[in-house]
Amino acid sequence: MAREWHAKYAASWSDGHAARILRRLEVDAFAWIGGRPMADLAPTDVLDVLRRVEKRGALETAHRLHANIGQACRYAVATGRAQRDITADLRGALPPVQVEHMAAITDPKQVAELLRAIDGYQGTLPVLCALRLAPLLFQRPGELRAAEWIEFDLDGSTWAIPSERMKRTKQGKAAGGAHIVPLSSQAIAILRELHALTGASRFLFPSVRTKDRPMSDNTVNGALRRLGYEGDTMTGHGFRAMARTILDEVLGVPAAIVEAQLAHAVKDPLGRAYNRTAHLPQRREMMQSWANYLDQIKAGAQVIQLTAAGGA
Repeated sequence: MAREWHAKYAASWSDGHAARILRRLEVDAFAWIGGRPMADLAPTDVLDVLRRVEKRGALETAHRLHANIGQACRYAVATGRAQRDITADLRGALPPVQVEHMAAITDPKQVAELLRAIDGYQGTLPVLCALRLAPLLFQRPGELRAAEWIEFDLDGSTWAIPSERMKRTKQGKAAGGAHIVPLSSQAIAILRELHALTGASRFLFPSVRTKDRPMSDNTVNGALRRLGYEGDTMTGHGFRAMARTILDEVLGVPAAIVEAQLAHAVKDPLGRAYNRTAHLPQRREMMQSWANYLDQIKAGAQVIQLTAAGGA
């Protein structure tokens, strides 16, 4: 029943998401309850499966498994092969997951120190350029590290990330347009310097082992470690939170413009999703102002500190 439910809906998910769900069921559910008719299962049967996952310290996986089994149960009800979703009886049975946000530096003074540390990085030029571009562009680490030169129009100051490389559903990848990232003059200067070295390659940041693949997903985080920033202080993904926080709380950029640049799903006042070029002139202005701001605080200009929680 679970495989039938999965097969019916997997076409609308990304390949990775579909594979993770099926693997979760195979590893943590099928061996214990997979061979039993859903109509014969009791809530305690499912709870035993969830507790086993919880005991090994994978609480988030247990919650996801609970949801997946529930989805399969509801599919069984909808197709007339079960009377009800027994997982509803288990609501609250598992302790809540403590959400841990990805580490990020958002205090302008500490951001300035990080930027100066990046400028002093002693590794290879591609990794240095990746470190310098990360705060300027604040896209997802996977989108930056796998960037290809064909996506860039340096004369037009634009990076167009193909839809298939964006964090979207399978349908969104197929139907959506490229995500447009306006490039500041500072970003263009870094890219032109990098192009002299890797411009003949497919990737901006080719792997040191083969030019047919981009650098590994650990490269930027590893470089941050070398600069003294541990994983609980700053990560490659943290540059997104850094930009989002300061653009909002210090520079006063409207949230819709920031969210559009982050490629988050945002809607207009009528509830319609903005298209890929939404706010493009404003985003272009924002990206240049952001780059100028980073240059100013890195050079030691007086910075406006974030307002403390509670309005103090």
